[in-house]
Amino acid sequence: MLERLKKAMVTSFVGGVALGWVFAQGILHFAYAFSAPLLDWLRRREYREMTNCSTTSTAFYLQEALLEV
Repeated sequence: MLERLKKAMVTSFVGGVALGWVFAQGILHFAYAFSAPLLDWLRRREYREMTNCSTTSTAFYLQEALLEV
């Protein structure tokens, strides 16, 4: 059964598009795992500057990447 599914995915146009889409999503999520902490840090820094609030943390948290990993 697994061989038939594998053959259908490789030989059909829809299967090829689906495999490409899954591969692209994997690459995007992998890249976002590295960019999410940086983007969050930039957002918090800008918010702190706009509000003139000194109590907002400007630390760099790697916890933001856990959602994507």
